[in-house]
Amino acid sequence: MKEVVLGSTGIQVVQNGFGALPIQRVSMEVAVNILRKAYEGGMRFFDTARAYSDSEEKLGEALQVYPRESYFIATKTMATTPDEFWKQLQQSLTLLKTDYIDIYQFHCASQVYKPHDGTGMYECMLEAKKQGKIKHIGITAHQLQVALDAVDSKLYETIQFPFSYLSSDKELELVQKSQKAHMGFIAMKGLAGGLINQSKPAMAYMSQFDNVLPIWGIQKESELDEWLSYMQETPVFNDEMKEFIEKEKEELSGDFCRGCGYCMPCPVGIMINQCARMSLMLRRAPSKSWLTPEMQEEMKKIENCLHCGQCSRKCPYELDTPALLQKNYEDYQKVLSGEVKVQ
Repeated sequence: MKEVVLGSTGIQVVQNGFGALPIQRVSMEVAVNILRKAYEGGMRFFDTARAYSDSEEKLGEALQVYPRESYFIATKTMATTPDEFWKQLQQSLTLLKTDYIDIYQFHCASQVYKPHDGTGMYECMLEAKKQGKIKHIGITAHQLQVALDAVDSKLYETIQFPFSYLSSDKELELVQKSQKAHMGFIAMKGLAGGLINQSKPAMAYMSQFDNVLPIWGIQKESELDEWLSYMQETPVFNDEMKEFIEKEKEELSGDFCRGCGYCMPCPVGIMINQCARMSLMLRRAPSKSWLTPEMQEEMKKIENCLHCGQCSRKCPYELDTPALLQKNYEDYQKVLSGEVKVQ
C-alpha cells in the first residue's frame, strides 16, 4: 500500500487510517484489542474527537504501549469559546495519555475561524501550537462552502470532509483544490454512511488520489481484517472497478441521507439519521433489525412530523429532509405489507 503525505504537515502514513468514532460503541477490552491489532497491522493514523464519548480514552489506553513518535493522533474540539477550547484540549491530552496532539481540528465547523475575527478561537490554536500541545491545525466540515472557505483561507494544514466514490464533482474539486493549496485531505465517510457495502471498490477508489487519507470507521475485528488485508494487496482502480462504481452511482443518484445525524434532535423524536434512509438500507444492507417492532415504532413517528424545517436547515447536504422521511416511510410500509420484497 502506498503512503500519502498530508499536505504541509509532512505527516506521511499508509493510505489506510483508523476512524475511531465507532469504538465508543464497544467495551474497553474489545476496543483496545482492535486498536492494537490495527497498529500491529501497520495502521499509523488514528482519528477521534472529544465529542465521541469515551473514544479518546480507549485510544489512550490502547496506544500508550507504543512509542509516541510511531503513530499520529488527530482529534477534534467543538468548543466555541476560548475557555471551552482549553478545557477540551486538556481533557483530550489526559484521556489520550499524551503530551501533544498531532492534528487538532475544529469539529464540524459552521464557520472558518480566523485571526482577529472576535472569537479568539484561531488564536487559541496558535497558542496551543506555540506551547507544543498540538503540532498542526486542522478543520472538519460537512458543508461544502465551509470546506472551500477553509482551503481559501490558507490558515489550516488539513481539511476533513466526507468523500467517497459517491461524491459529486464539486466534492472532487475540493480534493483537487486542497492538493493545490498543499493542504492535507482527510476523507471521512468513505463508505457513505453505510450505503457503500463493499470495501474493495471503496479502497480502490481512494488509491487513485495521492493526497487523500481515508479514515475507515471500525468497531468490529472482522471489519479491521478487511482493511488490513489491503496493506499488502491493495485493490487496483481498473476498468472493472470503474464500471462497478458507475453502476453504483446510477443506483444512488439523486438526494439521499448520509446518516450523519447533524439534523438531530428532532422536536418529535424522529430518529432522522436512520429513518430518512431506511429504504436504501433495506436494499443495500438488509437486516431483520430494520423490521423489528421497535424500528416500526421509530418509523411510525414520521407521521408526527411538524414540517418545522429545523432538520432541513441543519442538514449539511441541504436535503429536503421531511420529504425524504415521508418517501422512506411510504417505502417501509410497502415492505411491511409484503408489496415490496427485500433480501
